[in-house]
Amino acid sequence: MTLSVAVLSVHTCPLAALGGKETGGMNVYVREVARELGRMGVSVDVFTRSQNPEIPRVVRMGPNCRVIHLPAGPEAPMPREAVHRHLPEFLAHLEAFTEQDGARYDLIHAHYWLSGSAGLALSARWRIPLIQMFHTLGQLKNHVARTPEEWEPEVRIAEEGRIVTGAQRIVASNAVERAHLVWYYRAHPERIRVIPCGVDLDLFRPMAQGAAKEALGLGPSPVLLYVGRLSPIKGLETLLGAVARLPARGGDSPLLFIIGGDWDEPENGHVASLREQVSVLGLEAAVRFLGPQPQERLRLYYAAAEMTVMPSYYESFGMVALEAMACGNPVIASRVGGLTTTVQDGVTGYLVPEGDPRVLADRISTILRDQELRRRFGTEAVRRAAQYRWPCVTEAVCRLYAEYLPEAGRHLAQARCR
Repeated sequence: MTLSVAVLSVHTCPLAALGGKETGGMNVYVREVARELGRMGVSVDVFTRSQNPEIPRVVRMGPNCRVIHLPAGPEAPMPREAVHRHLPEFLAHLEAFTEQDGARYDLIHAHYWLSGSAGLALSARWRIPLIQMFHTLGQLKNHVARTPEEWEPEVRIAEEGRIVTGAQRIVASNAVERAHLVWYYRAHPERIRVIPCGVDLDLFRPMAQGAAKEALGLGPSPVLLYVGRLSPIKGLETLLGAVARLPARGGDSPLLFIIGGDWDEPENGHVASLREQVSVLGLEAAVRFLGPQPQERLRLYYAAAEMTVMPSYYESFGMVALEAMACGNPVIASRVGGLTTTVQDGVTGYLVPEGDPRVLADRISTILRDQELRRRFGTEAVRRAAQYRWPCVTEAVCRLYAEYLPEAGRHLAQARCR
């Protein structure tokens, strides 16, 4: 019998362009694991909220793998905190689709708290197990929030607690997240499974820096790279402060490329404040906001850069670090959350205190002036990233499924983690 899984990714579509306010590592995770499960012979349907009426309701994402777009509120982008009130409509359309399609599922795999809320309802109605992965945790985000505007809504905290209690298994991306689930949410440790995020090693792989710079039309100036959403929790103001502190290098002063954001959305207050900071610090010639980039082109930026910098206040895992490392790019990251397990301090890059531009500037300068150190970090980064192939991540996910459904075990023979 073929295993059939309903994957819930309510607020964001795995096929969406990356780098926007509501897109990032979770989109990549859902897409890659769903595709790999499909290659293993598992039947996978990913249910997500429709954000564009022009997109077909059902899109084939790979063998045995579909994405189903369901109406829930206006078919347009919506802040994730507003999606919760449309969950009843989402559930109604989901059940109508499954009835019309004749689909039946063996388990539910939910991503993020909004999907977990929907997953609890479906798990009770269908009487099948719920596997939950949060990707980020509201209490952890509140722990590092600096203004009331950055606080997560109370409904999120309450729902996360309810999901922790009701889900049969919870996936944590590393031991740090596992500890946070136990400490902040009183999760039972025996119900948590640690399965890391992954990286596409066919896409993200080393390339000669000179060739990458030539392909991007760049000159000899050293490049610092930031990739991710442009939100306060990402700590970009710290990175800008660090760049302003870098010693003058004459004609080849470093450039900072910031990749992320939405071209089709009005600029929010935080992005405006970042641009103002650039102006106040006199960094107009050094800093370039490049907007979102396709992953194929992103590889060129990783290869062209001297390093990737992740100055976040909180990261549950940090998939950008893995992508950069797979390309042989050293990573300087805040010593927070999952970054402490992804980046090896003094081996693949550096871990630094969050919010400290002085220390960050010092570490950036160290790598800029020591090409042998940079080469050594890059070599070790590639070796480290090789441990996180998506086929291996997906095999671990399938083994988790087999804890509840022994028939999932037969799909493991098709796993590509060899």
